[in-house]
Amino acid sequence: MLPIDLQGRRALVAGVADDKGYGFAIAKVLAEAGASVSVGTWPPTWNIFAKLMERGKLDRSRKMHDGRLLEFERIYPLDAAFDTLDDVPEDIRTNKRYQNVGDYSISGLVSRWRQDFGEESLDIVVHSLANGPEVRNALIDTSRMGYLAAVSVSAYSLVAMVRQLAPLMSPGGVFMALSYLAGQRVIPGYGGGMSSAKAALESDVRVLAHEAGRRFGLRINCISAGPLASRAASAIGEIDRMVDYVARNTPLTESLQSDEVGQAAAFLCSPLASGITGTVLYVDKGYHAMGMPVDQDLL
Repeated sequence: MLPIDLQGRRALVAGVADDKGYGFAIAKVLAEAGASVSVGTWPPTWNIFAKLMERGKLDRSRKMHDGRLLEFERIYPLDAAFDTLDDVPEDIRTNKRYQNVGDYSISGLVSRWRQDFGEESLDIVVHSLANGPEVRNALIDTSRMGYLAAVSVSAYSLVAMVRQLAPLMSPGGVFMALSYLAGQRVIPGYGGGMSSAKAALESDVRVLAHEAGRRFGLRINCISAGPLASRAASAIGEIDRMVDYVARNTPLTESLQSDEVGQAAAFLCSPLASGITGTVLYVDKGYHAMGMPVDQDLL
């Protein structure tokens, strides 16, 4: 047996606010493989998520295969739309949902991490961040502001995180991002510039793999996961129909489970994948390979 062993490694999963999405599933599998895991959570949900963890409300989801409960070393507030606190507009800075959480910018997270764990203390970073304020708008109806907001949070934030977190990474550290097929194919209903953001994210993974590989010796990969009816994805408005359509038209007809993405992520973040960087790995039951819908009457 060749196990995935992440003992002694410390991971940060950015973009976990509940127990339903891929970010939580990846964090759980990394922990099952032995990693110590911290998460970054959007400030308006940070306190709620922390309290749910403390009160045992998520214990069922946190239960791992060996019976232990998933524990996070730290739960950091993080709004990856902002590189520094000075970048935050006044209306957000004074919003009550952002009060009393400290510096929630990317640089604020870096400072807190350095204070908590020191230099060369980070081995794995998972970018599970995406937001498009106009995701329900067709691309042609998306405003410039909405489009740029989608690209900023969903793609550029990876660039900013690599730049700021790479100096804290141990030799051989790994970054991993989450994408979606809409970056390569037309997915009606996935609007607001999010398809453009995913295309940019995948391109950035390739370029950053070269630059961060040469400069810091880091690997950077991406998983293009199938649709999941998470709370975050519900903003799309079409997510249930998307999940059902994909399940009916994949080579493997079972619905994709979040832990399957988590397991693929753990592999990419482990020494078993030491020769893989700049890659987009599809974890979608083979849907990306299909060229036309399956005629259910012929099955």
